[in-house]
Formats: sequence, C-alpha cells, structure tokens
Amino acid sequence: MPLMPKRVKHRKMQRGSRKGIASVGTMLAFGEYGLKALGRGWVKNTQLEACRVSINRFMKQKGKMWIRVFPDKPITKKPIETRMGKGKGDPESWVAVVRPGAILFEISGIPKDMACEAMRIAAAKLGVPTKFIFRH
Repeated sequence: MPLMPKRVKHRKMQRGSRKGIASVGTMLAFGEYGLKALGRGWVKNTQLEACRVSINRFMKQKGKMWIRVFPDKPITKKPIETRMGKGKGDPESWVAVVRPGAILFEISGIPKDMACEAMRIAAAKLGVPTKFIFRH
C-alpha cells in the first residue's frame, strides 16, 4: 500500500513554495547512516515506496530502516483532453516537499559499505540529488 495520509482536512492544496533550505529533519536521529537531499523538489509516494522496497531487498532482513519524509501534499491533475476552466482537477498522487538538507532515509545495523550501496540503489529511484552521510 502506498504512503498517504489516512485523512486530511482539505482534499486539495495549492502548490506552495519549495524555496529555502530544510530547517527540521537535517540531522541523523535514528540510524547510523542516512541519505540527505542536496536538491529540492517533490518526491512522490511511489518513489518513496520503490526506495523502501529496494533498500529492504538489499539489506536482506538485516538492520533497520526509517523513512524520514512523508507524502502529505495532494497533487491534482485534470483529465486529458479537458478544456480550460471547470475548476481544479481531482487529487492524483501524494508528494513530500523536499528541500536541501533534509534526511530522506536512515538505516542502522549493517556495515558501512553495505549501507552505502543500499543508499546508492535507492538514490537512483529519486528525482532529487542526494548524498550518503554517516554518524561520526
């Protein structure tokens, strides 16, 4: 099941701003290794799910993983071949707003080289540039 809120106050949301840098969620809080965003953008719930599956598959039931971002922003889209006007489209997917400096994933309980490779595989599935970080 994809990541999405159980319920929301408002079904549709404005696009908002992606400028600035992340102010919270910029330090490793749970694991020893992490994947930090260097760019900005929207990360879809399907991208996060693909990363989660690939990391878990690579770790083979060893270690623990945390997802530090949650897609709570609805993105709407109008049907194709629809004329202009007639209101905003229906919610199509959910995205997490990612700013530079945000930690996306954390893992622990596996060696550093294995963690680096797991994060490299996951980073290939994301639409933002990232960097592997570790606790000193």
